[in-house]
Amino acid sequence: MKSIVAAAPAVSLLVTSAGERASLRFLEFFVSAIRNPHTRRAYARAAGDFLAWCAGAGVTSITAVQPLHVAAWTELLTQTHAAPTVKQRLAAIRHLFDWLVTGQVVPHNPAASVRGPSHTTKQGKTPVLDASEARQLLDSIDVSTPIGLRDRALIALMVFSFARVGAALAMRVEDVYVQQRRLWVRLREKGGKAHAIPCHHTLEAYLHAYLSQTGLRDEPKSPLFCTIARGTGQLSITPLPQANAYAMVRRRALAAGIVTPIGNHTFRATGITAYLKNGGTLENAAAMANHASTRTTQLYDRRHDDISLDEVERIHL
Repeated sequence: MKSIVAAAPAVSLLVTSAGERASLRFLEFFVSAIRNPHTRRAYARAAGDFLAWCAGAGVTSITAVQPLHVAAWTELLTQTHAAPTVKQRLAAIRHLFDWLVTGQVVPHNPAASVRGPSHTTKQGKTPVLDASEARQLLDSIDVSTPIGLRDRALIALMVFSFARVGAALAMRVEDVYVQQRRLWVRLREKGGKAHAIPCHHTLEAYLHAYLSQTGLRDEPKSPLFCTIARGTGQLSITPLPQANAYAMVRRRALAAGIVTPIGNHTFRATGITAYLKNGGTLENAAAMANHASTRTTQLYDRRHDDISLDEVERIHL
């Protein structure tokens, strides 16, 4: 509980001046209303930034915030931030004031009538590897050590199951299990949604090697992906943090000679694109990725990148 409260921004003078009830309701928003830790951090950052701006603009209490203040702050953000970022931060403020309204701290939501910048996209910006690069990366990993076995299994899991890195790192050993004579993985995606999927034969081989050669198979309650204990080269009992996974991916890509600035999410997009290129359907891709809508899955579909490159090469001078 303490760590959750610490994730909320310091209760500023604007909140405390509205009374103890307002302060408690403000903190409860981050403790009770926001369950995802990444969303909590983003919303806390947005709320802290907005309240600091309001204080600088002469607003004396959170109950005195008006739509004009929210609109001015939003307009200022559009000068320095991309539209999706501005929309996310505005959503955070809107959500916060909704919570304060239902708690009868403020009479109305000053952000409700404020519109964010227009933004539409038909393709995501996540860097994607082609199939040969993904294969090159996996084959370049030295699997004679526990860290190599771990890294190969984690990258393959994200490629072949379309798993988000957060869901992958939250897995326990028992989330890898046999069903219908095949290995399956159980993922817990956004919103706590449980999602099970059978393993591609390559992923199955990598997971079997990882679990058997590291001894993790006998520790069903252990985190599936752990850090390496300092000075031993062996797996610890500490779950691998997402920042460490990102650093690992960047390091492995550099060692494999891949210059594309990839991240953890690259493998989700790489797997989906490879699946669709080989005749998979958008509907099945959405189900495998645990997307609520195929419109989200389409953002990961980069099949048209090849067409664009071929067309560009038609320009002969």
